[in-house]
Amino acid sequence: MRILISNDDGIAATGIKALISRLSQEHDVYVVAPDRERSAAGHSLTLHTPLRVEELEPQYGAKRVWVTSGTPGDCIKLGICAVLEQGELPNIVISGINHGPNLGTDILYSGTVSCAMEGAMLDYPSIAVSLASMTSDPTYFDVTADFVAKFLPKIKKINFPKKTILNINTPALEEEDIAGVEITKLGTKMFTDSYEKRIDPRGKIYYWMAGELTTKHEEDGTDISAVRANRISITPVTFEMTHKSIMADLEKEFCKDGICDWYGYGSNNSQRS
Repeated sequence: MRILISNDDGIAATGIKALISRLSQEHDVYVVAPDRERSAAGHSLTLHTPLRVEELEPQYGAKRVWVTSGTPGDCIKLGICAVLEQGELPNIVISGINHGPNLGTDILYSGTVSCAMEGAMLDYPSIAVSLASMTSDPTYFDVTADFVAKFLPKIKKINFPKKTILNINTPALEEEDIAGVEITKLGTKMFTDSYEKRIDPRGKIYYWMAGELTTKHEEDGTDISAVRANRISITPVTFEMTHKSIMADLEKEFCKDGICDWYGYGSNNSQRS
């Protein structure tokens, strides 16, 4: 299998090293990663400045490795649309292993999840992988990488849905202490919203985001509750954001019989006056 790996923590991060090293034992691994940390970059792309791309010597078992000045989303788009040759295009895109959780609605800010989403938008099966802890102990990244290696063959048995990624979060535990795997839905918020008001040496006020892990109860079946119960969470997440269930009500109220003429523009009007 050919795998394109990226992340939002940068090419030097422990998580991406562990993932490359483990998966390259069985697969052809290609890497396009940011040249520095781009955490919480969300799904941003670079439009108004040049993207610098440098190919490095292969490392950790990868076939080829590039670093770029771009965002996580840039990495996948560049890899698939620019730098990889035809015979190197991936069978699957994997983003991670992220240093820290990507759970609940906080995935909206995640560069790791957005990196995988870019792969899905380009019609490639894509996975985002995160270690749900801020630990730097490489042992737990190795456990997570080994889980991904064992999980990949099982993907062949499912019809991987279009416009969808699998968002995986693992607890920071030894393999024997993990309580199992759970297919989950997204929870609510993993962190509280708070800002510290500070004053710089010149007397100017600034704010520092200082959210903490929330202790709010999560219903069973969510990614947050699964990780808290020492289970690996696998959540299918789609970028298909159309709220289809309300379309009929909107049509009935605002566009009766397919004509939305309440605003003064009937179906026969081709231009606004």
